[in-house]
Amino acid sequence: MQTRNLQLRIANRVLIDALDWQVAPGECWCVIGRNGAGKSTLLRTLTGLRDAEAGQVVLHERPIADWPLQALARERAFLPQGRNDAFGYRVIETVLSARHPYHEDAYWESADDYTAAHAALQAMDVAALAERDVRSLSGGERQRVAIAAVLAQDTPLLLLDEPANALDLAHQVGVMNLLAKLCREKDKSVIMVSHDLNLANSIATHALLLMGDGTWRAGPASEVLTAPLLSACLGHPIEIVSHGGRTIYLAAEGKT
Repeated sequence: MQTRNLQLRIANRVLIDALDWQVAPGECWCVIGRNGAGKSTLLRTLTGLRDAEAGQVVLHERPIADWPLQALARERAFLPQGRNDAFGYRVIETVLSARHPYHEDAYWESADDYTAAHAALQAMDVAALAERDVRSLSGGERQRVAIAAVLAQDTPLLLLDEPANALDLAHQVGVMNLLAKLCREKDKSVIMVSHDLNLANSIATHALLLMGDGTWRAGPASEVLTAPLLSACLGHPIEIVSHGGRTIYLAAEGKT
């Protein structure tokens, strides 16, 4: 996926300006910025759910607006930040709905669809909830079901808005490890919004910083996730501590 001279605005405010950016197979990008910087707006634009104010989003050298919806749904999966379950679908039905892009003219799910759905539920540690009403789940359980649906969609590109939201520590780590494995072993590409610098840094190969004034910085995580750049991006001083071979990000005392 590429963006070419992309500009995003809300009302008269420029969120992102002249974004020339490319995501390659096997890369895990973390998108970082303060509230209102345009992270979720960017993901929705990359997904094709909103139009850019200027520039283009291109997938396999084809503008995303020119893709047929069913074909596009086989290329990218999207995890939004919030959801509202109005109907009492079972968990397995919720995950199976992500298989619709592969149905063509078929009405009923195939054995392959069920295999993919159950494998995704197992990967997210919610297989035991398959027959539960999604409205009866806790926030963390519902989030894991949503991620399972993304996995079952089985696309080369995953666009994830705060995937660790509402998850306990063990499942946060588990989800991050799974995403890293998908990039490393399946050559999938991940674009992930996260407010947790330490979780993001644990798997990110690259980072995109939205500075809040339309400007941005993008590149390998080792070059972009630095204390000066993160402090400027987040509007608060960030300290970096090395401990046991790990890099730990801390909010420093005081204000910029």
